[in-house]
Amino acid sequence: MSVVKHITYFEEPGPENTDAVLDCVLGRIREGDIKTVVVASTSGETGVKFARALKGLCNVVVVSHEEMRREYKEEISRLGGKPLDKTHLPLHARGMDAVRNSFYTLGQGFKVCVEIVLIASDLGALNLGENVIAVAGTDRGSDTAIVARACKTSDMFSRDKSRKLEVREILAMPLRKMWW
Repeated sequence: MSVVKHITYFEEPGPENTDAVLDCVLGRIREGDIKTVVVASTSGETGVKFARALKGLCNVVVVSHEEMRREYKEEISRLGGKPLDKTHLPLHARGMDAVRNSFYTLGQGFKVCVEIVLIASDLGALNLGENVIAVAGTDRGSDTAIVARACKTSDMFSRDKSRKLEVREILAMPLRKMWW
């Protein structure tokens, strides 16, 4: 049996792709099997955009490794989302260089998508084993979306196949990658 899925590719990375990524996420949510979307948002601005658009459709968790702007964090909460800020970066921990660099080959946004699933799982904001959509971008906004199985960082490479990280689908990503 095979499944045909649509992937949106952007010629360039960047925030100008955010609305198209949101459309991809909305389309995937309409399939009915995704209950949670995790969004990377440093200031909280992109998180608010997704929380507004997804209100009543699914749970929204917004992750920032920095402190979100207070007004964005409050708005995310008002919209029913869960803001998580000042979080750890598990793929930047000691011994994770090869793992992090492997994900970077698929783009900055892809690496961050994986990382926010791990962060939100580590903090108890996701149901472990559940398929979630993760959304992130290259520097600002969003240009990447994936479906992944929620798992904790400690289980990322677990021998128990039901607990380990799995990227199940790519919904959107840029063709050109940005390297710093």
